[in-house]
Amino acid sequence: MRLSGFTMIRNATRLDFPLEASLRSLLPIVDELVVNVGASEDDTLARVEGLADSRIRIIHSTWDPSRGPQMLADETERARRACQGDWGIYIQADEVLADGAAERLRQTILRVDGDARVEGVLVDYRHFYGGFDHVASNRSWYRRECRAVRLAPQLEIHSFRDAQGFRVGAEHRRIRAASSGAVMHHYGWARPAWALQAKRRADLDIYHWRQGQDVNRPLLPWIPGIRRFRGAHPAVAAEWIAARHAEHELVAPRRLRGHHLLQLASLALERLTGWRPFEYRNYVLVGGGSG
Repeated sequence: MRLSGFTMIRNATRLDFPLEASLRSLLPIVDELVVNVGASEDDTLARVEGLADSRIRIIHSTWDPSRGPQMLADETERARRACQGDWGIYIQADEVLADGAAERLRQTILRVDGDARVEGVLVDYRHFYGGFDHVASNRSWYRRECRAVRLAPQLEIHSFRDAQGFRVGAEHRRIRAASSGAVMHHYGWARPAWALQAKRRADLDIYHWRQGQDVNRPLLPWIPGIRRFRGAHPAVAAEWIAARHAEHELVAPRRLRGHHLLQLASLALERLTGWRPFEYRNYVLVGGGSG
């Protein structure tokens, strides 16, 4: 069985993505890694080429922001359709697999490959917020998401909406996925202030309705469920992290708003029972594992 990896990236340096760490965290388990490099205003292409790994296959594209968030799904699909394996493993450029997670993901794919019910495989998420020492954990942050999918065209699996996850067919049915227990570190909200400001400007080209909404909004509003992270970061990301100051002070002072009350209640219920009410899922859990 052949495993493909795939991703899409544009302006990685301007937006301060841990691009090399992201790709290196996946490379050990794939036969090929397709990288859709959008026309950029920085050295993104050179950074991908600089990895000098024969498994990396670059495809070039020009992204169309007028498509809104659908553009992100379109470009993810461009990379997925270029894959030649039996399964494709997707990673975004601000995501890095934890140490040992790639092999755990591979073993899960091998285990479920013969089970026709299983169309994808989930990974668990740690969403870093305001630096590298804190994670966001309320119900607005997905606990797990599908990051490996079967590549058989007849299954009609495709990237969904803004490329957070995958759906199936024209009706966008939720994908049937097995849990792997592999952990993904999401560093999108851990980047320094200048990168978050660049992200906000770039997002306005995609999420057009936000024009004028973010003028007085802090870069990182206070939210319920920020907790201390006491684990280890992936070894491949150590250099990238060491070069950046952990800026937890970027998180705005605590200010309780109406919608926070529901999040606080949900957090309390989850701590007591393990159940997260009204959790958004792109998937239906099958093939073992816990929800």
